[in-house]
Amino acid sequence: MTTSLRGTTIIMSGGSRGIGLAIATRAARDGANIAIVAKTDQPDPRLAGTIHTAAKAVEDAGGHALPIVGDIRDDETIASAVEQAVAQFGGIDVVVNNASVLNLSPSVDLDPKRYDLMQDVNVRGTFMLTRAAIPHLLASPDPKVLTLSPPINLDPRWLAGHPAYTMAKYGMTLAALGFAHELGSKGVSSTCLWPATLVATDAIGNLPGGDQMVKVSRRPEIVADAAYEVLTTPGGALNGQTVIDEDLLRSRGVEDFAPYSMTGRDEGLAPDLFLG
Repeated sequence: MTTSLRGTTIIMSGGSRGIGLAIATRAARDGANIAIVAKTDQPDPRLAGTIHTAAKAVEDAGGHALPIVGDIRDDETIASAVEQAVAQFGGIDVVVNNASVLNLSPSVDLDPKRYDLMQDVNVRGTFMLTRAAIPHLLASPDPKVLTLSPPINLDPRWLAGHPAYTMAKYGMTLAALGFAHELGSKGVSSTCLWPATLVATDAIGNLPGGDQMVKVSRRPEIVADAAYEVLTTPGGALNGQTVIDEDLLRSRGVEDFAPYSMTGRDEGLAPDLFLG
């Protein structure tokens, strides 16, 4: 059983492009209100879109957008974003923790500032945005927290390959699971969502060999459709779970995943970093 997101207010970190934008436009098709907190105010040659083009895409899809230019690492930005969303839309029903920094450098090659950036955006940003929204979530009839982070997999290869990035993504998951246990009894459902395969985003495309990785990836829309299923599942049925996009969609009746592939064929796809 699912419901509509019409009238639902979502505050999202990131969202100018990629998976975040796909989630926002999918929700917008129901008429959702979406406050997007992102840094990209001006075009960047390495990154498609800005917060303003994202807001237009939300409006064009049938939703109501509130673009908020700011850094999710900044506490004043977070507090102001929550205040603006509440003032504009009357409350907050959903937090989507989408903003994330990807850096797969081995420890010795990782600049300390890059380490701090991953921790501050991925872990601290997830925690502080959700924290700021809690009073409003508690006033919502069916509040949700959705965090784009992986299941915690202690296979040594993930710890050996890129410890700092693994720590930052697992920190997001731990924060989300913490919210699930802390707030679940109060009606707030907190869920993690992660793709089964690589997803064609600028973050992947800008990596060494990224062009080839994009070719064997799925489109962001698969994560968006899975996110929609999470957000329209009533109550706490998915509270405390780390959901894989393909598994959830299969459980909801999707059988053909070829349309999500960049090639139109659902074969030869690259598994996700944490699942493959």
